[in-house]
Amino acid sequence: MRTRMICLLVLTLLLAGCTSGGSGGAHGRITLRFQSLAWQEESVEANKELVKEWNASHPDVKVEYVQGSWDSVHDQLLTSFEGGEAPDIIHDASDDLADFAYGGYLADLTDLLPARLKSDIPQRSWRTATFGDGIYGVPFLQEPRVLIANSTWLKKAGVRIPTPEHPWTWPEFRQVTKRLSGKGKYGVAWPLKEPVSATLNLSLSAGGELFHRGADGKVTIRFAAADQVVPRTIHDQANLDHSASPTTLGSGGSDTLPGFFAGKYAMVPLGFSYRQQIAQQAPKGFHWQVLPAPAGADGLTQGVSPQTLSVAEDSPHKKEAAAFVDFLLRPENMVRLALGDWMLPTGTRALDDPALHTAEDGWATGTALAAHLSSAPAQSVRGYPEWKDKVATPAFQEYYSGAIDLGELRSRLEKDGNLVLARYQR
Repeated sequence: MRTRMICLLVLTLLLAGCTSGGSGGAHGRITLRFQSLAWQEESVEANKELVKEWNASHPDVKVEYVQGSWDSVHDQLLTSFEGGEAPDIIHDASDDLADFAYGGYLADLTDLLPARLKSDIPQRSWRTATFGDGIYGVPFLQEPRVLIANSTWLKKAGVRIPTPEHPWTWPEFRQVTKRLSGKGKYGVAWPLKEPVSATLNLSLSAGGELFHRGADGKVTIRFAAADQVVPRTIHDQANLDHSASPTTLGSGGSDTLPGFFAGKYAMVPLGFSYRQQIAQQAPKGFHWQVLPAPAGADGLTQGVSPQTLSVAEDSPHKKEAAAFVDFLLRPENMVRLALGDWMLPTGTRALDDPALHTAEDGWATGTALAAHLSSAPAQSVRGYPEWKDKVATPAFQEYYSGAIDLGELRSRLEKDGNLVLARYQR
């Protein structure tokens, strides 16, 4: 009798272990945690609606929506990875993935993703989330940097209006901003509180690379002539031509909008998603339009770091997490996410949706630039976050303010920068 009771107790404990603990739940139900960085009201609503739709049609795999923040995502994820508490599905940006991928914190999605999703997203986008031989994120939203212009101002000045088919060159852009400036007004306001990604991504149009990978796989920094076109243009506009507002160089994008609406600046280079704020905040009677960023030797080529969805390596339910990612990024759902974030989808079928090709709010201009978007220069560079924060950001800020010259900028980017990268490549 005693032996029988012990056996029954063991069986009860085994059954309990199968139905509770970890990310499992009652009756074997799986619970996945999805950390989203959506922050705009329309975007948060779209994400939560899609989670609700998934849960309604997948009773055995529940997804919990967890709100994250772009301001602290890198440190927060690192802490959660090291503490064994990472969410199953992770929303991030591709330029933040390298250290997590090489560090073994993210699952290789190569064999987890369906053929439909793999073929729908172009290879140029997949390259932004590929590290070594593995895919560690699904790039799904992207935004080019564009010029938001006061259309009334440009029309009165009689300048040529650029289009994706006939953009301004960088020298032409500089001349146009000079023509639009004077009497306390500026042709352009560069919001460069975070100058590195904007500078490097736009520099691809001029043929800039900056990061060069050798046959041994190690990366070195070379600030060559092509890399200097964009930063020299910005520096000269601010310090020689006085066609760029010096006070906005340390500002964020949103900080420039009051002055833009007040008629202090004719144009502001911003990410495509800023159109939402402009559409909502522009005063009555203020007319604006979206223009392509200037083109260089490589045309309209521009670097981007798409938003990504990854799966944690420690997740016990990788297959189910990948299935949710596939659901979230069905073409019709990707369109909903793009519209909610005022960004462009990476998927070719979603990008063809008529809602993304309207002239209203500049959607058509953005979609015309999609084919020119490429992987950001620092995408797969280990140590990039440290290089950006400790070396590149202060160096570019001092150069744009006129505190150092181009030679000193080059020295700091190359000499100090290569010392930082070397620590990650031993």
